[in-house]
Amino acid sequence: MSKLYLFLSVGLMFGQVSRACDDGNEEEQLAAARYQSEEYFAKAYGYDPVSWNALYYPKTAQVPGYGIPYEGRTASSSLQSRINPHKKYYNSRTYTDENANLAEGRFALGGLGASIINTGLFNNRFSPANTWRPFANFANRIPVSYNPNFDNPLDTFDACTSPSGDAGICVPGSVCSLFRGRPSGSCVLGKVCCVNAVTACGGTVTLNNTYWQSPTTPVSASSTCALTIRLDTKFVEQLKKPICQIRLDFVSFTTAQPTLGTCVDTFQVGGSSSTVPIICGDNSGQHMYLDVPSSALIPTDVQLIFSFGTGTTTRSWNIKIALLPCGASYLAPTDCLQYYTASTGKVKSFNWQDTTGGAIRQLNNQNYNICFRTELISGQRATRMCLSICSVANAGDPFSITTSAAVVVGNTNMGAISVAAAQINAAFPNSNVGTTVSAAGTTLVATCLYDFLLIAGARDANGVEADRYCGNHLNPAVGTALVPGAATSVQVCTPVRPFRMTYRTDGTEAAIAALNVPTVPAFAGADTANTGFCLDYQEQ
Repeated sequence: MSKLYLFLSVGLMFGQVSRACDDGNEEEQLAAARYQSEEYFAKAYGYDPVSWNALYYPKTAQVPGYGIPYEGRTASSSLQSRINPHKKYYNSRTYTDENANLAEGRFALGGLGASIINTGLFNNRFSPANTWRPFANFANRIPVSYNPNFDNPLDTFDACTSPSGDAGICVPGSVCSLFRGRPSGSCVLGKVCCVNAVTACGGTVTLNNTYWQSPTTPVSASSTCALTIRLDTKFVEQLKKPICQIRLDFVSFTTAQPTLGTCVDTFQVGGSSSTVPIICGDNSGQHMYLDVPSSALIPTDVQLIFSFGTGTTTRSWNIKIALLPCGASYLAPTDCLQYYTASTGKVKSFNWQDTTGGAIRQLNNQNYNICFRTELISGQRATRMCLSICSVANAGDPFSITTSAAVVVGNTNMGAISVAAAQINAAFPNSNVGTTVSAAGTTLVATCLYDFLLIAGARDANGVEADRYCGNHLNPAVGTALVPGAATSVQVCTPVRPFRMTYRTDGTEAAIAALNVPTVPAFAGADTANTGFCLDYQEQ
């Protein structure tokens, strides 16, 4: 019997020890899970799981939990971007299990092989003049798969800024040479900030932060110059970040001025799902956002095309091309050709310049949205946006959209109509507002029907409100038939969020003598030296 008691005692003792060990394992597992949590790592070390986002356009503070679809276009919880790259250092056992469950063929050299094959080393994607490509399709014939756990030096391509202020990508020096870039400055881990530029017509761009610059030989004759932006996740430089949007920054842009609002030299975009107007003239400092289908779903070619007319006008450009990945926090809302992400700034129509001369700088056939991100003002979300005309130093006209014109009803003599319009504008360089046609006696006045700037809910300090603005001043005041609005510009503010404006012009600056309802519902006199607009905006 004593032997039986002894045996039971030993068994109970081992059971307690076993439970103690289990408890210790459980505590270790809980601690490991805690260390693996992204929240713990972020709080303890300031880790940003979307580190690539912070390297592009610096963003000001935003309000968490936006519920507006317009500003909630970008996903805030991308599974790919929420992977903790340091996870394996906290629990090697879990990391080993993950490695054991990797699919066949996901080896470190597999990713490197795909990188080498897909770069210009074999297929010469970055040497258009060399047409010999013996391995052009080799990458599609061998079963090489990509291993996301392998830190491949060829496929990071994070954005950077060189000491000279040019944008580039972080890559090893040898890779920068491979893509014929120019090393300028340094990045982490011994990489260089590689600045890429294309200075020829007919090239192809696949790299983020590439500059398309005008050829060294001046363009002075009738010709065409085009560039293709190719989006495809088969390219190693786009492998980890499928592209959903392209941003064009016109560092410099000078072509011929329009004739009566119609471009002689044209710049147009093809292959984008955005509606992009044809532009010309002086557009340095302007930008565009181009929506494209996700390159993870379908490859896309976007064309940038210059077409030059005859003449010896100087044509030069330097356009930065940024490839914006799906889910990035800095994507523009859908259908916004321009997007401003600061609480204050300046917004201009294409080809507006602070210059005199009386030439028509307003471009025909403009129809696009200008959007503004809602910012935090003193720790709270902005409740309104205010707009006022820009200060000009060279006597330029900061607001001139459609001449304020009066037309005699039933008079088909357009010479008489033009004279009447000119006389009225000489005496009353005023504003126009509204969306209707007003009549007084024998006079019919078209107000903001054909060319206008739409600011929903905008009102002045006295509470006078109007949605469409045109004429020679920014002012919601309504006048008489012969003097449609006020002769001064004032500040207007809108509480309508999300903040946005719509700019629209028709296809002519000439007088409208024939009606075609509903597109041409009223007569109008010829426009006189319209320049477009330049406005200072401020969120409050």
